[in-house]
Amino acid sequence: MVTFSLHATASGTAAEWVELARRAEAAGYDALLAPDHPGAAATPFVALAAAAAVTTTIGLGSNVSNAGIREPMLLAADVATLDLVSGGRARLGIGAGHTPAEWRAVGRERPDVAGRVRRAVAVADAVRRLLDGEEVTVDTPDLVLRGARLDTPRPVQRRIPLTVGTANSSLLRWAGAHADVVGLAGLGRTLPDGYQHEVRWRAADIEAQLAQVAAGAAGRTEAPGLEALVQRVEVTDDAEAAAAEMARAVGLSVADLLATPYVLMGTEDEIVAAVAGHRRRWGITRFAVRAPALDALAPVLPRVAALD
Repeated sequence: MVTFSLHATASGTAAEWVELARRAEAAGYDALLAPDHPGAAATPFVALAAAAAVTTTIGLGSNVSNAGIREPMLLAADVATLDLVSGGRARLGIGAGHTPAEWRAVGRERPDVAGRVRRAVAVADAVRRLLDGEEVTVDTPDLVLRGARLDTPRPVQRRIPLTVGTANSSLLRWAGAHADVVGLAGLGRTLPDGYQHEVRWRAADIEAQLAQVAAGAAGRTEAPGLEALVQRVEVTDDAEAAAAEMARAVGLSVADLLATPYVLMGTEDEIVAAVAGHRRRWGITRFAVRAPALDALAPVLPRVAALD
């Protein structure tokens, strides 16, 4: 089954945020996912708890929490509390982080890529073990916990789904082995602003990333789900014209841009066909779209959910 989630942050009033949550649930979105960028976005777990109070079925999670600056004990407690107040709808999203300012803001320097990956793996493993009710002790240069336990609150779900968002080869392999969902953004080197990235959206890039996931998943009875973070959605009768400016900006041909799962442009029929094609070609069955796409994609959701 193909599902769509809405990626959004609480940037206006409380009334606007809870109304967004209601609309996303009514439209048939599978989850409401909030970014986790301290100082640049609302705290996801507080915002999602407010969304939980006005919804009943939609999943709720961060997409994704920066393992470099989040401590496992506090992250596990936030996720468990969200699961409790939402009646068992929390999702756990973790990534290695990329924004240097977030490390500086908590008095640290951003590690190199290898260091960020090691920390992300250690944090993801520790949080999952804490949520599972284990006592966790870790003593490494990347992470320290001593006799940590999450006695209360306990999650409602027996096992909270774990999404690992990454484009790093090592972390893709780990996610293939351990995550419930691998979040694909196709992003490369972080640009000087600390937030934007080069993109790895060509077919060869996607195939290389999925090969790493498959290598990690070898031996699993059930492979992780694959989710694409869609950077732009536009319902239009002229997809090529709509794609031209973005294609120039990211250094792709229009054809290559329209072929990537990170962009959905065209008529409703063309978008449904593109989603079906991404599922056949890449095995991607989950798509996370930005808040401006909420209404435009609403008519598409029942159609993609019914794809054979």
